[in-house]
Amino acid sequence: MTPELKGYILLSSIKLLVIFTITMVAVAYMTLLERKVSAWMQNRIGPNRIGPGGLLQPVADGIKNLIKEETFPATANGALFFLAPCMAFVPALIISSVIPWAAPLPVNFDFTLPIIGQVSHSGTTPIAITDLPVGFLYVLAITSLGVYGIVLAGWSSNSKYSLIGGLRAAAQMVSYEVAMGLSVVPVLLLVGNVSFSALVEAQHRTWYIVPLSLGFILFFVSGFAETNRAPFDLPEAESELVAGYHTEYSAFKFSMFFIAEYANVLTSCALTVSLFLGGWDIPFTAWDEAPGLLQTLATAIMMALKTVALIFVVMWVRWTLPRFRYDQLMALGWKFMLPVALGYIVVVTSTLYVLQNVMEMSSARAVMLALGGVSAVLVLLLLLVVDRGILLKGSGPRRAERPLIAGRMRPVTVRGEG
Repeated sequence: MTPELKGYILLSSIKLLVIFTITMVAVAYMTLLERKVSAWMQNRIGPNRIGPGGLLQPVADGIKNLIKEETFPATANGALFFLAPCMAFVPALIISSVIPWAAPLPVNFDFTLPIIGQVSHSGTTPIAITDLPVGFLYVLAITSLGVYGIVLAGWSSNSKYSLIGGLRAAAQMVSYEVAMGLSVVPVLLLVGNVSFSALVEAQHRTWYIVPLSLGFILFFVSGFAETNRAPFDLPEAESELVAGYHTEYSAFKFSMFFIAEYANVLTSCALTVSLFLGGWDIPFTAWDEAPGLLQTLATAIMMALKTVALIFVVMWVRWTLPRFRYDQLMALGWKFMLPVALGYIVVVTSTLYVLQNVMEMSSARAVMLALGGVSAVLVLLLLLVVDRGILLKGSGPRRAERPLIAGRMRPVTVRGEG
């Protein structure tokens, strides 16, 4: 084994330990953040008893789940019942291994260790556990594995409520994975690469939310649905299914499903930032593109701020919108998201062909701005169609038609629609 390979393994091990530790701590404190956000929105105080300002509440929750009594249904399938939480938790965690969390860090060392021998490294190292050349394809493959844990949890519990929740989760996640994958095709067309480092580097001048705003909306909503959170939380609808696929779970196995949910929220928001919001790029400056320790720290803070902003939006939506009906959920995925994503691919490819081959536009910035204008028009048209005049025009009294009675249509004034 060469000294360079030993240095690569050492750096990868350090990055693995640091990134996974930070991810797990972030996931734990996302539970506190959500409780604080919901309390703020509902004019409450929220957790404030354990630690200063309630900062130790996640620690107390973790200890409580570790020492709680484990329950095991008598008719459950033992092996799969224990395996299901792990199958839901592990894919949610390892997606973060390919996300670039900051600008590459220059690292140079050459030393000798007992038994191991000479260890060396020279050059920059990406702030990701591994910089896969097929990073986004890896993400699509791993996200599709998370559904197995939820389905097995529902089936192995030998409970009708759990089984229905697991089947709902499978149908929902498969439905929105299709739209999520198609919504990123325009990004890949512009970059010509599926590596996350290349995707972030391509956005140093213009973030892709500008030319591909509709793609951003489609991807964010699809990622939202993939996390099984309100208003997409049909797999655990407590009004219908007690608690859904994890009805029979308790103690730490129960908490593993929620750790997986929050980890999915974190990685989904980080993916959205990397694909459409420039990743770790600091806007309006090229200073962050030079290698250096300060640049790495500053870009890590910028990446964290962008990700937290999207996490806040996810929590905001959860505590604002009611749950969809299941037919509405599936109709949104198959009858709206999928056709719009396919149509958007056609529009983007046609626009790029006209701009680059017919109009012979050579300026990348001009192409981006033209694409941004087309996407803005599409978003406006989409809002006018989907909104049905509620958000854009207000929800005051308006004229509506009563059903046909005795052969006549009678107008009636109603308060809003929706």
